[in-house]
Amino acid sequence: MHDESLRSTYQHVCAASTCDCGISRRDWLRIAALSGAAASPLLRAGDAAAQASKGDDVPVRIGYLPITDATPLLVAHSRQLFEAEGLRTEKPRMFRTWAQIIEAFVAGQVNVVHLLSPSTLFVRYGSKFGAKVVAWNHMNGSALAVAKHIQSVKDLGGQQVAIPFWYSIHNVVLQQLLRANGLKAVSRARQASLAADEVNLLVLPPAEMVSALASKAVAGYIVAEPFVAAAEVAGVGKVLRFVGDVWQNHACCLLTLAERDIAERPEWAQRVTNAMVKAQLWTRNNQLDTAKLLASSGEGRYTPHSLPVLSKVLVATEMAQYQRDGVIHHPAWNQRRIDFQPYPYASYTEALVKALQTTQLEGNVEFLHQLDPGFVAKDLVDDRFVKKALQQVGGLKAFGHAESFTRKEVIAV
Repeated sequence: MHDESLRSTYQHVCAASTCDCGISRRDWLRIAALSGAAASPLLRAGDAAAQASKGDDVPVRIGYLPITDATPLLVAHSRQLFEAEGLRTEKPRMFRTWAQIIEAFVAGQVNVVHLLSPSTLFVRYGSKFGAKVVAWNHMNGSALAVAKHIQSVKDLGGQQVAIPFWYSIHNVVLQQLLRANGLKAVSRARQASLAADEVNLLVLPPAEMVSALASKAVAGYIVAEPFVAAAEVAGVGKVLRFVGDVWQNHACCLLTLAERDIAERPEWAQRVTNAMVKAQLWTRNNQLDTAKLLASSGEGRYTPHSLPVLSKVLVATEMAQYQRDGVIHHPAWNQRRIDFQPYPYASYTEALVKALQTTQLEGNVEFLHQLDPGFVAKDLVDDRFVKKALQQVGGLKAFGHAESFTRKEVIAV
């Protein structure tokens, strides 16, 4: 596809669907402003919304970005799984940026959201808003896409590579890959000169990444699907590494509720979690139907993405070919391109905190270095609801995992 045509296509998609899934510096300043006095109007609005809907009859108001991370939220809505739990729902709201969805969440305009796992730390401890993780939204589902002439991570030395946001598992894993290959991440102006062992990280909205790769503005990018699959389908890039092939069965986005909702409506929180767990199990067993449901041609039109692009991620019939091509370094892990399992393992949260403390980030990071990983795993996450929900579907075994709420984190670059 011609570069200009590709760029026009993705700009159109972004404008038509508000699917700018990245966070700009300005947006992150807006999120940071949610702490302290600046948060008071939104907090009061959120409290007012909560007071207006006391009890378990409060409708489910989903906020999402159109990436495959949001799949369980959208499946639960489409298949009326919330209604099956006795809940009312409103039409899910698609947001343009993470800043917008967080602002709406704080204000009570939406009450069931998926947030980047590192961003949940910032919201709770950096912005001091009572966000609670009640389950994982999915596992894996991200990859490092590169121009076709790039053959290894080492080839990224002296190049520009895009990330969706500093507080993302994408940034964490990319920097782990760079360090393991003798490279170091820097953050400079795009025109700045780079040493042969430096990789300049640029924050770009995912919807702009495919065209940036096609125009050679970047040598690669690491992001949630289906934006890597989109580059493959368009013929402008290839997968260099799957993030799940570096951090085994990691969580990218997490099901997040407001602490006030959990305290005032625990049965409501339980029913929401029940629906989400059932949606994940259905998705895992109905991959093509899920792709059809989410596609721009689907009845719900939940995302702007085509069926071929979504099928490449959700159905993932090509994993054996990736293995033959050497893209997959750990075939024994036997992972899907994206997978679904709702339990929020404490070991992951602890490892994530430790990883963020050694990852280059921008903005105020002082709060991170004051966090104790063990404390965060207990304070940020409330696993009561997901444990009960799992009992209704046959436990973790129904998702192909050992029936245990502990595991060992495996990170192998």
